Amino acid sequence: MFRRTFWFTTGVAAGVWATTKVNRKLKQLTPESLAATAANKALETGQRLKDRAVGFALDVRDNMAQREAELEDALGIHENPELPAPRRHTAIENAPGNHRSAPKYIETSISSPTKYSYNRNEDH
Repeated sequence: MFRRTFWFTTGVAAGVWATTKVNRKLKQLTPESLAATAANKALETGQRLKDRAVGFALDVRDNMAQREAELEDALGIHENPELPAPRRHTAIENAPGNHRSAPKYIETSISSPTKYSYNRNEDH
């Protein structure tokens, strides 16, 4: 009698265990659950990539600053270098026959206007 009760109880327990496992797996395979799982994994992957990209950017910035310091030392540039020279603008003289020559460089400033006009229709 005890044998039959033991095997009956074992069968019921195995049936409950198997039913529970199958129901859990079916819930995991529903479209909503699959979408939630995919979204969570995408967020985790995005966070890992962001962390790696930030680390890479910081490494690049550190190495760039180090290399700039090396170049400044090699070139003898100090922290406050001179300002660059003023820009030069090109202007072509409106003289007859001179329109195909190389452009003439003249310095411009606000206080002294240029003697060459940029208006091509001025002489016509």
